[in-house]
Amino acid sequence: MGRPIYTSVFANEMNAYLEYKVSSGFKEKNYWHYLQKFDRFSIEHTLKSLSFTRELAEEWIKKCKDESTLTHYFRINAIKKFLIYMSKKGLDVFITRDIAYKKTQFQPHIYTEDEIKRYFEAVDTFDSNRNNKDKLQHPVLFRILYCCGTRINETLNIRKKDVDLDEGIIKLIETKNGCERYIILGDDLSLLMRKFASKSFYLLNDNDNIFTSNNGGKLSGSTIREHHRLFLKKAGISFLGGGEGPRIQDFRHSFSVYSFKQMLDAGIDMYVALPILSTYLGHKTIFATEHYVRLTMSIFPYIEEKFKDKLDKVFTHMGVDYENN
Repeated sequence: MGRPIYTSVFANEMNAYLEYKVSSGFKEKNYWHYLQKFDRFSIEHTLKSLSFTRELAEEWIKKCKDESTLTHYFRINAIKKFLIYMSKKGLDVFITRDIAYKKTQFQPHIYTEDEIKRYFEAVDTFDSNRNNKDKLQHPVLFRILYCCGTRINETLNIRKKDVDLDEGIIKLIETKNGCERYIILGDDLSLLMRKFASKSFYLLNDNDNIFTSNNGGKLSGSTIREHHRLFLKKAGISFLGGGEGPRIQDFRHSFSVYSFKQMLDAGIDMYVALPILSTYLGHKTIFATEHYVRLTMSIFPYIEEKFKDKLDKVFTHMGVDYENN
């Protein structure tokens, strides 16, 4: 995917800023999304000159509807750096104030074994009128999300050439932190993937996404979330809405909780299990994995009783978790 095309009055400055970041050793992909939001904001407010007033800044830093605390934090502070860049070039821009990150008390939904059984019965019996391929690809796609703990976007970005059918290994390249990593499929999922491949891969080129829409393009996250709500309803699992879930992201939380518990139950020392889980999930540091670990402790009290002292020692000096896991 190439660099987005910016069309606001700040378009040239945005492209120049990306070039500056790349020359400084940063990946421009890390800045695309936030610049797109600021580009859209500038167009919506019909900005005609290379200036950004205090009044506009106050409007920009307001928390958007349905915007999470973490997303708000990243959006404001990422563009603040862009505003500082323009200010140093002599442009008349007001630099926004810092936005503090405050952790929320939100608790993800950890699926029970019975819920997972009912959920995948709904997935496996789903028949779409819009996309004939859904009946083939949904059982594989949703099992990767649950069994491998992947994020939805990196799952939808899997290409044909990223799948090693013989070894049951998938390479993830379009990841959140830009860290390529591998996921290993269990025997059942590996068999399911091979069956899916036998019926669909012959239509694909090596660089094509394996999960596609009816027109052959990459499936969208919004479509998957829509189907997720259908599966929840069919499985008799209440959907609360408003970001309260159960969300697709909660598959990743569930995977992490049960994986960490499984390692500890198998006798693996916590100091060994923690970096293994962190690396597998694609986190830059073990601190980004803290939430999953503490969630495991709260769900399984006997684990907390056994490892609480060790956990506190590891995370005593932890700062802000800058990752939306």
